[in-house]
Amino acid sequence: MNQFTANASTQLTGRVLMSSIFIMAGINKISGYAGTQGYMESVGVPGALLPLVILLEVGGGLAILLGWQTRIAAFLLAGFSVLSALIFHANFGDQTQSILFMKNVAMAGGLLFLVAGGKHDWSIDAMRKAGA
Repeated sequence: MNQFTANASTQLTGRVLMSSIFIMAGINKISGYAGTQGYMESVGVPGALLPLVILLEVGGGLAILLGWQTRIAAFLLAGFSVLSALIFHANFGDQTQSILFMKNVAMAGGLLFLVAGGKHDWSIDAMRKAGA
């Protein structure tokens, strides 16, 4: 395997792994809409924001997976991850919530690497740039 293929396949694998949590979370919110909306409202977040959350998670996750507008999607999802950590998982007296907080913060860090990481060879962004 040459260096180009190794780098491109590693980038693609990273995008698949990073995007999967958001895509699945968004789909789960659709199937459990009422419960998710109720949980959001129980912590003071308007349930009317749920469609935007689903759009961001599924749309942003798919954008990262496909490598389309990767930096923008990663930036938005990084902000969302930090915000949701602060709103939903800041109870540090609860070990599970502490772990979920750190998971969100770590995901934000990984997403910021996508923002800063430059081109992704096996992506829609790279294909569009090559065709330009």
